[in-house]
Amino acid sequence: MARLILLLGDQLSAGLSSLAEADPGEDVVLMAEVAEEAHYVPHHKKKLAFVFSAMRHFAEELRCDGWQVRYTRLDDPENSGSLIGEIERARAEIDVDEVLCTEPGEWRLRQALAAVPDLTLLPDTRFLIDPAGFRAWAQGRRQLRMEYFYRDMRRRTRLLMDGDQPAGGEWNYDHDNRGTPPPGTETPSLPAFEPDTITREVLALVERRFPDNFGDLQPFALAVTRADAEKARDHFLAHALPRFGDYQDAMRRGEPVLFHAHLALYMNIGLLDPLDLCRRAEAEWRAGRVPINSAEGFIRQILGWREYVRGIYWLHMPRYADVNALEARRPLPDFYWTAETDMACVRDAVEQTHAHAYAHHIQRLMVTGNFALLAGIDPYLVHIWYMAVYADAYEWVEMPNTIGMALFADGGIMGSKPYAASGAYIDRMSDYCAGCRYKVKLKAGPDACPFNYLYWDFVARHRDRFARNQRMGPIVRNFDRMTDERKAEIRADSARFLDALVPAGSRWNG
Repeated sequence: MARLILLLGDQLSAGLSSLAEADPGEDVVLMAEVAEEAHYVPHHKKKLAFVFSAMRHFAEELRCDGWQVRYTRLDDPENSGSLIGEIERARAEIDVDEVLCTEPGEWRLRQALAAVPDLTLLPDTRFLIDPAGFRAWAQGRRQLRMEYFYRDMRRRTRLLMDGDQPAGGEWNYDHDNRGTPPPGTETPSLPAFEPDTITREVLALVERRFPDNFGDLQPFALAVTRADAEKARDHFLAHALPRFGDYQDAMRRGEPVLFHAHLALYMNIGLLDPLDLCRRAEAEWRAGRVPINSAEGFIRQILGWREYVRGIYWLHMPRYADVNALEARRPLPDFYWTAETDMACVRDAVEQTHAHAYAHHIQRLMVTGNFALLAGIDPYLVHIWYMAVYADAYEWVEMPNTIGMALFADGGIMGSKPYAASGAYIDRMSDYCAGCRYKVKLKAGPDACPFNYLYWDFVARHRDRFARNQRMGPIVRNFDRMTDERKAEIRADSARFLDALVPAGSRWNG
């Protein structure tokens, strides 16, 4: 009897474990665009179009390879609206005795699928360590620091290793990755892919069904096939990777990508293989075309952070979604959706997110994330925003990066200290401050950069907690040495600014 092979929207990989276990001549692949998945957060229009188009193209690729594919489109009249409903509908129409599925990447989907009779879940072999392996690594460790996990993954994969030692003599070249490009530095443009008939149909569908969702739908130039994703990969390796390391922490107005890869969305949906990407980056270094700080920095993003945050997610779910160690309760400000703020750095990050469903990791961490941390915005609401607006956002990767790394809401599971910074950091790593209505050199008053006084207000609010933190202790002592007048000034400036924030409407605030 045939089996039903359920393929989720982020499982667009020909080597997927469920496909490897299946028989193209007997089994039936089920893929479905369902309202439940399209609406659980208010997804960026471009993200919806990317996922639906990539799914439809992958379905056609499977058919060309001889698979029987049952595909439900979002606007099909008989669409049940949920994955469970589509499984039940398929079973009522096809004689199948088992459902095969590669493990979902998100907790809520795994819980939902647990109710499906005769379901077999297979491990997702696209990752380099499974949840059980990460749990074993974490066992008995007092702190789960990414750096030590990353070193073990280097040893495991042999990437950037010379025998038992790290290539070049160092595990981490982050100290070489903090430059800012001089004025006039030319950056490579991303390859653009013209929408074909399938993509144009999807674009019309998204515009029709999601007219009020966040983000620009057009122009749409993302890769939606494996072949085009590989072209984007090759373009990055040849044109951007050589300088990625030097400028990976830099930010510049009107330059959303700089020398970044813009490949996470293709990895996270299954069109690119992460280990293959790492090997290709290493090959560029060994061939002498890329400096080691670029190759190592890029590989660390995938082999280190990407695998690490997935491990953290599965180790701590479902309770991780509700952590709020700093007891942040402020609603999400409206400018996260509208970009209507005088803070140039936040405005630029939100505007480009609106346009591209993308911002690079420093903008997410040190601009929108840093502001949310300092302002005490509810971590779950920030999590929902990140999930909604970025095309590469899936809960397993986004939640730990937002709740743990950016907002320190997990109390230190991911990091030894919060990633809090004043305006000086943003000024050092960007050109935002030169054109900002606020003055980054001013520490107080209505014209001062809000990051400056919000930073110290954040330290003051959590003084007792941070005084016990080895890395934050010196900062707390600096605060303690301030005069009472200066502390009062910080409180007054912060209250004035925060009280004037306009909360996002209920539709956007979770």
